Amino acid sequence: MPEETGISDNAAGALAYVTIIPAIVFLVVAPYNTNSYIKFHAWQSIFLGIAAFAIGIINVIPILGQIVFLLGMLALFVAWIIVILKASKGERYKLPVIGNLAEKQAGV
Repeated sequence: MPEETGISDNAAGALAYVTIIPAIVFLVVAPYNTNSYIKFHAWQSIFLGIAAFAIGIINVIPILGQIVFLLGMLALFVAWIIVILKASKGERYKLPVIGNLAEKQAGV
């Protein structure tokens, strides 16, 4: 009889996007770190967080940086909502650039 992990792959994939902490936990904890679907979403979440941090740094530039920050954060928020919904439906949705990096790291 297969071992129950307590959470479905779809729920774990979507939960990886909540913050960076569940994403790291899913990459470390045994039943989840062997699943390529969950690893992909965990890595994509981490790279999405890095992109948000980079856009946050741009905010220190007066006026133009703040405009770029607002537009960038809006785009990341929309992308974040999309990937959560896609992950909860069981789809492996790749964001541009970030998705390719996540696939490479997850070994897909």
